[in-house]
Amino acid sequence: MDWGFQFGDWLDPDASPHNPAQAKADPGVVATACLVRTARIVAASAEILGKSGDAAEFGQAAQRSATAFAEHYVDANGRIFSDCTTVYTLAIVFDVLQDSMLKPAGDRLAELVRDSGHTVSTGFAGTPYVTDALTRTGHIDDAYRLMLQRKSPSWLHPVTNGATTVWERWDSMLSDGSINPGEMTSFNHYALGSVADWLHRVVGDLARRPGYTRVKFAPRPPTGELTGELTWAESSLKTAYGVIRCRWERTGDALDLALSVPEGVQGEIDMPGSPRILVDAGSIRSAFRIDGPATERLSRCMTHHR
Repeated sequence: MDWGFQFGDWLDPDASPHNPAQAKADPGVVATACLVRTARIVAASAEILGKSGDAAEFGQAAQRSATAFAEHYVDANGRIFSDCTTVYTLAIVFDVLQDSMLKPAGDRLAELVRDSGHTVSTGFAGTPYVTDALTRTGHIDDAYRLMLQRKSPSWLHPVTNGATTVWERWDSMLSDGSINPGEMTSFNHYALGSVADWLHRVVGDLARRPGYTRVKFAPRPPTGELTGELTWAESSLKTAYGVIRCRWERTGDALDLALSVPEGVQGEIDMPGSPRILVDAGSIRSAFRIDGPATERLSRCMTHHR
């Protein structure tokens, strides 16, 4: 996918406001990573529908595209062509890279994010996934630093300037209160708010399973210097079975969970370094002591009410 016009990483914050397609990420790299992901989704859908021929065809197309991506865009040291946050983000989250290249890619992504001062340096293609890419490769605190950043471009910059909706540009309104003179300055747009998926799954620790009959609670609070920056989170999800709720609160090394699981749904608590805990319907409270990569469950604090 390296020919013709591509939207690529549209509205890269470093691009001119008058040239929104002028992104750091090579458009061919972006398009090829998206092609791999799309072909895999079609192959999986065809398999579910019993269309084995289509599943095989699109599965092979995905594999060919992933092989071509590695051959043309990734060097021996794991550097991806155009070497910017979005290309590493998409390659990681879309599972385009070989396993041996995953760690170097994650480390390079974290390095680029730190070099940007933990301000957002991705456009429409990379922004929904950059926090996930950091999380998957062991750099969750960098993801939190991105999320908690208040300097533009960042998610909280518009909030600190009175925004109640998600802007199309990080700077749809300029620091002097005037409107960005470039094109596409909507004050109500989905794209940059797509990070809410990560907020639900990682910060709010609520990840559903197909059909909503199972749900995973996997709190991953910030650590180190960020421990005091975000001390609690709460999320809920309305399903056909009822409302699933979860809240975590951290005090020092203790993490308290308060969960609500409706009838017909089974919950699973997933804590780093600890065996998974299955919970049935009801209101559940559980406490954990967090100690580095391992987590100790404080069973004396476990309660379960129907």
